[in-house]
Amino acid sequence: MSLPQNFLWGGATAANQFEGGVFEGGKGLSTADVITAGSHTVARQITFTTKEGEKGAQGIMPAKDLPEGAVYGVQEGQYYPSHEGIDFYHRYKEDIALFAEMGFKCFRLSINWARLFPVGDETTPSEEGLAFYDNVFDELRRYNIEPVVTISHYETPLGLVNKYGGWSDRRCIDFFVNYCNTLFTRYKGKVKYWMTFNEINMMGFIPFFAGGVTKADANTQAQAVHHQFVASAKAVKLGHEIDPENKIGLMIAYGAIYGLTCKPEDQALAMEDTRNRHFYSDVMARGYYPAYKLKEYERLGIKITMDAKDEEILKEGCIDYLGFSYYTSHCVTSEEGEAIGGNFSMGVKNPYIKASDWGWQIDAIGLRIALNTLWERYQKPLFIVENGLGAVDKVEEDGSIQDDYRIEYLKDHVAQMDKAVNEDGVQLIGYTPWGCIDLVSAGTGEMKKRYGFIYVDRDDKGNGTLNRSRKKSFHWYKKVIESNGTEL
Repeated sequence: MSLPQNFLWGGATAANQFEGGVFEGGKGLSTADVITAGSHTVARQITFTTKEGEKGAQGIMPAKDLPEGAVYGVQEGQYYPSHEGIDFYHRYKEDIALFAEMGFKCFRLSINWARLFPVGDETTPSEEGLAFYDNVFDELRRYNIEPVVTISHYETPLGLVNKYGGWSDRRCIDFFVNYCNTLFTRYKGKVKYWMTFNEINMMGFIPFFAGGVTKADANTQAQAVHHQFVASAKAVKLGHEIDPENKIGLMIAYGAIYGLTCKPEDQALAMEDTRNRHFYSDVMARGYYPAYKLKEYERLGIKITMDAKDEEILKEGCIDYLGFSYYTSHCVTSEEGEAIGGNFSMGVKNPYIKASDWGWQIDAIGLRIALNTLWERYQKPLFIVENGLGAVDKVEEDGSIQDDYRIEYLKDHVAQMDKAVNEDGVQLIGYTPWGCIDLVSAGTGEMKKRYGFIYVDRDDKGNGTLNRSRKKSFHWYKKVIESNGTEL
């Protein structure tokens, strides 16, 4: 079987991981720009200065370790992978030509908010920043590639962090809506598919990374999430008013969650863990807070401050489609188990499946389960906007990269995607594998953890020519697209 004729095959990226040009075109700093390189085993570091003048760094994961009164910025002697990325800022024509050679129907990218509004709270955007994305969209359109744009992808302007505490401050809603108004107006007719926040459910796990939130208490984080919900809903309504052709979606990190055994306690934990994922999409797709979350807030003593019209805004701003990332599944248990990782999430090892070099469990069937779960729950079109295998690629003496392991991973996942569509009736818009061109890992800051069909000569310390070359998977994916998924 084949997928629908208008199926959007493509690839996905994020500005802070591949764009570069951080100090060019009048761009301001974002949260990503003060996070240093990491490693396979150590969380990346946030750079800050305390009011006493002391310098330090803390892992991005636990917000509780971020000091009160810290001012975030760039320090000399530190390596920041986002500052150059893989230099798409200067090489976008070359890269887009390679995407076109593969046959991309769409390309997912993010706009760097601080490139348009350097501090984040300005009323007037940077014309130089706007012009850059005009050029990118025009180049994509030249090859009939549909842009799929994430409006905020772990790129909160640092000015909003240092001045307001990020999304914990309600004023960020208006700053974001002004930013969206600029995008929808300027790129009307050039961009049709939008997503408001990347992996919005990461706000409950890595709040600095996802929203510039530096306070660790549960109430502050829940309030910040509410502000993003309201901002997204306002953006959806505004985007439809400016251009009725706009399709505006959400984006969550997702994966199948299993109880490790048939023990009822394990199944109850799986239900609770799944609901923690669904909470974000429940609000954004249905337009109201689910009862289970309200009860949880009540038990924990969390009280969200809402404006009088917030509930109405949420109802009026439901998303058009649901985008999600899928890399792995995980198990939960009421007893002890071997811990594993995967896309900023934790669980215990599933004995029936193998794992990647980074400990992410490989579960293609879980993608079919995820697609069915989301479709049955929301009845809204789905879009797989991230999926892929991070691995160490070896360049052979002849310059080739024989990444059969990546082909195997993607082949299995596309096969399950096909079953979800053709056997289960899931409505799926498209598929954009993550890091279609090698880029900086979000979790570790590494370059050696590669996902792409296109190899970029760059190492973990920022050395290399940045030259591009085609991997074996490049040619495989080209045939997949040409055959609309029938030749795997």
